[in-house]
Amino acid sequence: MARFIFITGGVVSSLGKGLTAAALGALLQARGYSVRLRKLDPYLNVDPGTMSPFEHGEVFVTDDGAETDLDLGHYERFTGVAARRTDSISSGRIYSNVLEKERRGDYLGRTIQVIPHVTNEIKDFISIGEDEVDFMLCEIGGTVGDIEGLPFFEAIRQFSQEKPRGQCVFMHLTLLPYVAASGELKTKPTQHSVKEMRSIGLAPDVLVCRTDREIPEREREKIALFCNVRKEAVIPAMDLTSIYEAPTAFHAVGLDQAILDAFSISPAPRPDLARWEEVCDRIENPDGEVRVGVVGKYTQLEDAYKSIAEALTHGGIQNRVKVRAEWIDAEIFEREDPAPYLENLHAILVPGGFGERGTEGMVSAARFARERKIPYMGICLGMQMAVVEALRSLGGIERAGSEEFDVEFGDKRFEPVIYHMKEWLEGNRKIIRDLADDKGGTMRLGAYTATLKKDSHVAEIYGATTISERHRHRFEVDIKYRETLEEHGLRFSGLSPDGRLPEIVEIPGHPWFVGVQFHPELKSKPLEPHPLFADFVRAAVEQSRLV
Repeated sequence: MARFIFITGGVVSSLGKGLTAAALGALLQARGYSVRLRKLDPYLNVDPGTMSPFEHGEVFVTDDGAETDLDLGHYERFTGVAARRTDSISSGRIYSNVLEKERRGDYLGRTIQVIPHVTNEIKDFISIGEDEVDFMLCEIGGTVGDIEGLPFFEAIRQFSQEKPRGQCVFMHLTLLPYVAASGELKTKPTQHSVKEMRSIGLAPDVLVCRTDREIPEREREKIALFCNVRKEAVIPAMDLTSIYEAPTAFHAVGLDQAILDAFSISPAPRPDLARWEEVCDRIENPDGEVRVGVVGKYTQLEDAYKSIAEALTHGGIQNRVKVRAEWIDAEIFEREDPAPYLENLHAILVPGGFGERGTEGMVSAARFARERKIPYMGICLGMQMAVVEALRSLGGIERAGSEEFDVEFGDKRFEPVIYHMKEWLEGNRKIIRDLADDKGGTMRLGAYTATLKKDSHVAEIYGATTISERHRHRFEVDIKYRETLEEHGLRFSGLSPDGRLPEIVEIPGHPWFVGVQFHPELKSKPLEPHPLFADFVRAAVEQSRLV
């Protein structure tokens, strides 16, 4: 039966709970334990699928088609454990489940209340798969004291009481601010956060204190005394050059040992951190640098493309180079010449997105990469705009565009070479959708198989002709334009197994030009870079030698 680690936060949000949880998971794995990580979010959305990237950052998609918080991406990247639908839950989903049960009559006429019905639903969620791993790490979103988080905190309090003594540990992240005027770290915010936590029946076993400097011994002893934790369980979390230094950095300050001590696990296996040390060495000592332009719709917020930023870093690790991503708003190219922005780059990446805004700029970026022979990767919408560009410039279809844009605008302006999928296969089931369907969870979501042409560039990159990748879209390139595109050099090198849905396009003879309908960045990891990103960065390195 699993041991449970509950990760909570206080003082301010965005302290790095997700990264800390992911790094701890990696450290426990390095000691030979199996882990699974979960995220419990207090917001009332059923999932983040309908939220703006500016509101919530990236939506991370799992193999089984769940739209989840971007922290699940950190969990996967650090542990290599594929996230599942059951690893992410929100207040919206919890309340929805409870109300569905009430409508069915499952509660037999009882009054439905937060305690016990909502808290029981949360506890049931936490328990899923508890017999599969040695440690279950559960991160609670938000901060202690948030009104919307109270049912989750009450649920984990009950859960820890129902489990045998010593089976649950609480790790709390706080902020230790430095006040320059007095020249000291202030412990009071941490004390108040722990006081708030204790007022709802929870007490931390381990404190992780976010700070920009070493914690003096005196302050560490003070925190331990006033927060009722052992001095060895007060762990500093300082800023790092790279997030992938986190496992080795946290091990150096004793995080994993503090957790094992809290569980009374002694002696514990020694960790093998050789692979993480190699990753850190490659990041800290690159052989060169390449510049990759990311031309997207949400570039003002890097978290909107978090997995892409990390996948580029992974490609750099594989090639032992530093990848400097230059984030460019696609709308700029709708009023300015792209050349000054793109001509000194070693590669161009156009990521996914929704809606028409900025898409003409994406088309310009794809044209620039195609004509100037600069390595190009188009992901989802980035692939679709590459197809639109080719049909306009080479195929003679001047009004080529997407049905999505006409639906959004409310008038027909384009010849829709990108169309709304009305049906597709999901295993043995046929999924049927309509434009009028609800927006949430109605896309082609999760892992689907694609078949690659044997002599294609992508088959060479993957070293396989059958692949499985994660999708998140409701519009597709129309297969009827395949012959026109291939006549002009844009080859359909990957298709769905039934041959109806284009998955990959490429330009033979171009240094590197690949568009994919899926999201390869979601499966990339520092210890296992995605083949497309690894080869894309390799092509950027080659380009850097030519510029």
